[in-house]
Amino acid sequence: MKTIASCVESIVLEQPFLEEGLAKEIINYSALAEVLQDEVSKQLGKPVKTGAIMMALRRFKDRLEVSKPYYKLDTLLGQLGDITLRSNLSDFTYKNSNTLIDSQAAILTKIKDKSNVFYTFTRGILESNIIISSSERISVQESFKNEECIAVKENLSAISLTLPKSNTTVAGLYYQILKRLAWQNVALYEVISTTNEFTIVVEDAYVDSAFSIIKNLNRK
Repeated sequence: MKTIASCVESIVLEQPFLEEGLAKEIINYSALAEVLQDEVSKQLGKPVKTGAIMMALRRFKDRLEVSKPYYKLDTLLGQLGDITLRSNLSDFTYKNSNTLIDSQAAILTKIKDKSNVFYTFTRGILESNIIISSSERISVQESFKNEECIAVKENLSAISLTLPKSNTTVAGLYYQILKRLAWQNVALYEVISTTNEFTIVVEDAYVDSAFSIIKNLNRK
């Protein structure tokens, strides 16, 4: 059975910025209650007073203080490793095919002795992505000439962050990174992740803001 409290909680949890604002006490409860009033009333099928919504918001905020294991996340953020920035990158998207692996092998052969070349390959269900130093774009086009190219994007930069080995046991790390980028209106073109390394790819217009955010992740 739906209650005012359960409706308010579900709405807030669907909007992480609201949850963050409540936890940091930077949201006016009265104003937020007025914003939520129509939606809560709709979900319950009857009119709901803003005072009842305000009470539900305060109770939810109190539970946030107790339930969130920020101490583990704060420790992890303080252990983040080196940051690497690579610019002048190109992104190629190809439709998956039976010959795509052979095309990938061809480009790997061409760049195997070029230690300064940035290269990543990600295979999805229907398509695959190659992000590579723009100096090698002609080599990519030659190696994948028989593949169906879906999209090409130039003028990209990659910011890579080394993570502590304990990152896989603590919830919320990626949320903290992506949340701060979103707050600063930084659009991500691509996200690449390995077990202990996290990389974002952005258009050059966002690289300064993105690098500053990543660099200051361990600051509260």
